[in-house]
Amino acid sequence: MRRVIPGVTVLTIAVAVGGYLLLRPDNSDRFAECRATVVAGGSAAIGGPFELTDQNGQRVTDQDVIDRPALVYFGYTFCPDVCPQDTYRNAEVAALLDERGIDLKPVLITIDPARDTPEAMKAFTGYMSEKMVGLTGTDEEIAAAARAYRVYYSKNGSGEDYLMDHSTSTYLMVPEYGFLEFFRREESAEAIADRVQCFVEKL
Repeated sequence: MRRVIPGVTVLTIAVAVGGYLLLRPDNSDRFAECRATVVAGGSAAIGGPFELTDQNGQRVTDQDVIDRPALVYFGYTFCPDVCPQDTYRNAEVAALLDERGIDLKPVLITIDPARDTPEAMKAFTGYMSEKMVGLTGTDEEIAAAARAYRVYYSKNGSGEDYLMDHSTSTYLMVPEYGFLEFFRREESAEAIADRVQCFVEKL
């Protein structure tokens, strides 16, 4: 009986230490307190290199576009409701952060390159915000960018007035770190601005 007690004691200590290691905060993530989501597969699986055409007709890469904290959204200018609401909210986030001394770039990448010419993108983004960047490209270039960001989209209908089904998350991207967080469409501009500020202050 005397030989069993030390073994049980060691086992109890081992379990306690193991539980502590599992439950303690992850200090390796400097942005942990800013996060509200967990991405399956890890943050490295979101985003990647791309080469597209901006609203001024200039060819740009992901490094040209994401040269500061950016909110990246995939949508299209002919969208009747969701995209205008989401991109306007993202423009509001940028305006709120401007007041706090934080330079944020709102970005719209089209999933409807057939209709979203650089001219169409310029008219749309210019209405939303002078800071907003609109990106288009070939079908292949848009498909590659969407895959990198795990974005779903599909043409719905035919003729000139077809719609596009698509996912509606907005991604926070920053130079060097890449993807940091995504925001759902039901989140307010104020809430997103607060969370973006949290991330930026820890860069």
